[in-house]
Amino acid sequence: MARVFQYKVWRAAVVMAAALGCALPAAADDLDVLGQFLDQNFPNQNDPLGAFLISNPNANLQTQAAVAGPLLSSQSALIMNSRTGEVLYQKNIHQVRPIASISKLVSAMVVLDGGQNMNEPVTITEAEIDRLKGTGSRLSVGTTLSRRELLHLGLMSSENRAIHALGRSYPGGMEAFVAAMNRKVQSLGMSNSRFYEPTGLDPRNVSTANDLGLLVRAADKYPLIRQYSTDNYGSVYTSAGRAQTYRNSNALVREGTWQVGLQKTGYIREAGRSMVVQANVQNQPLVIVLLNSPTSATRVNDARSIQTWIMSRSQSL
Repeated sequence: MARVFQYKVWRAAVVMAAALGCALPAAADDLDVLGQFLDQNFPNQNDPLGAFLISNPNANLQTQAAVAGPLLSSQSALIMNSRTGEVLYQKNIHQVRPIASISKLVSAMVVLDGGQNMNEPVTITEAEIDRLKGTGSRLSVGTTLSRRELLHLGLMSSENRAIHALGRSYPGGMEAFVAAMNRKVQSLGMSNSRFYEPTGLDPRNVSTANDLGLLVRAADKYPLIRQYSTDNYGSVYTSAGRAQTYRNSNALVREGTWQVGLQKTGYIREAGRSMVVQANVQNQPLVIVLLNSPTSATRVNDARSIQTWIMSRSQSL
């Protein structure tokens, strides 16, 4: 009898996996593995799909898949209505992960909250050289830009030296700046977030998809962050007298097909390819958080999968 029950459960899992495009575990004959697979991938009364299936037992597979959510490569993901805060989809949203350059959104808020003169010149020094990851920069030592220009390059093109210089020139220096970053996220209720420097190069800068949903909604209240993070072009002169041209780090912005109101990408090896976006998708204002996707292409493809899912969801419900 137990064997018959296991077989029925397994057949149900196969059917549902085929409908949703999931892969079954390799050791599928192991009941513990099967149970873990079912727990991670299929519904119960406490999740949106479970509640939907209980209320709509005869719904077709296409409708069930629309409710279940998109198939994403990112290890953590959140889709939320940015106006109401309603969570439409979640995947590992409480797992703490390195967030790389998404940290720069917190840095930008601290800079703007500090009330410093945005037209004041700040010079790039040897302190801005990345000695942690060894990344390069087109902002040569000795380049002097306004605080406004540095913030622009930091948000649009994720220029590490620009953000580091803003932190270093903050009243009280870098230590005071990082302390202000941590106070800021705590004030937003981001209880699983912690920062050690302003750029995101340090993998100890961590957060969760859930916390980053709060961050995006808060950052969206800063007009300059919205503008600078979605600009597609910038040009500055370096200390060598050469003009350096910058583009947006986010392919969704560069392509121009999405209505993006705010964004930030991030990458270090420990964090994978990550992205946060505030955008209108199918006339819905959404916050999208994607963490630890394998490549830049899969990160963008995840966003496109979400766009397709939102469309199918609106047609099915």
